[in-house]
Order: sequence, then structure tokens, then C-alpha cells
Amino acid sequence: MQIAKNSVVTLTYEMYDAEGNQIDKTEEPIAYLHGGYDNILPLVEEALHGKAVGDSIEVTMSPDDAFGEFEPELVRDEDKEGFPADVAVGMMFEADDPETGEVILFRVTEVEGNRVTVDGNHPFAGMTIRFAATVTGVREANAEELAHGHVHGEHGHHH
Repeated sequence: MQIAKNSVVTLTYEMYDAEGNQIDKTEEPIAYLHGGYDNILPLVEEALHGKAVGDSIEVTMSPDDAFGEFEPELVRDEDKEGFPADVAVGMMFEADDPETGEVILFRVTEVEGNRVTVDGNHPFAGMTIRFAATVTGVREANAEELAHGHVHGEHGHHH
């Protein structure tokens, strides 16, 4: 079966920065619903369209096509009093954006004295990314997956 709209695609992947350093890879295959459901980067989805089990792709993406440009205004220095006592680098916190009302996920990047630095950028923001993937499975999505807009079950979303 070839990858087409409304198919469930299972794949393994590796991501590299512009210097060729591996920055991420799957430990277990991941699954996504193909066909414009925003479950995977659009250029990756485009490259996978029409592929089948065993096929591989490689896509190099600018920051705009991958995880966005780095936005310095999303790096904030906050008073430690607003955080749990055990706050540590790597912890994640949600906060409302006062301008848009959207929820932003912030990652703690530094804890020093009574100050905590948090960053709302994706860890790969501002980077050119090379995404290499191999298709390990393709099947038709079921009605529930189509209604929810994502994959259920093994390698997918669990409710």
C-alpha cells in the first residue's frame, strides 16, 4: 500500500543539524495520520506521499519549514518564587501568552540564585534540519482516527 491521504504511516527517523550532528532519533517507530492533519512537518509529509513500506526519504528544511526561527522574546528571566521549590533545568511549564492568550510551553534552561530562565522556543528553533526516515508500516485509518485527526493504538495516541 502506498502512503495517501487518510493512511496511517509508521516510520523511524533521525534528525541532524546543519553540521551533520544527530540531534534526535526514534527509539521505537512513530505513527501519524497522513493527509494534512498537522501530525508531522509538512515537507516531510510531502516527501512521504506515495511511498511504501521499506522506502526511505531525506528532507533538508530551513527553520521556517521545520521548527521556526528562534524568537529571543520567548526567553524570559523569572523570579524563582513563582516556581516549585525543586525547579531544575529541563523542567517544562505552561504559561498563557498575555498578547494572544495561547498557551506556551516553556523549558527551564537555567536556575541561578533566585532567578529562573525559561525558553518558549522549540529546542530546535532556528536550526536547519535534515530529516531522514524509513517507512515501516502503512495502513488505512479507521473512522475514529479520522474523526479525531490522529492515530490511535500502537505508536499512536492513547485516550
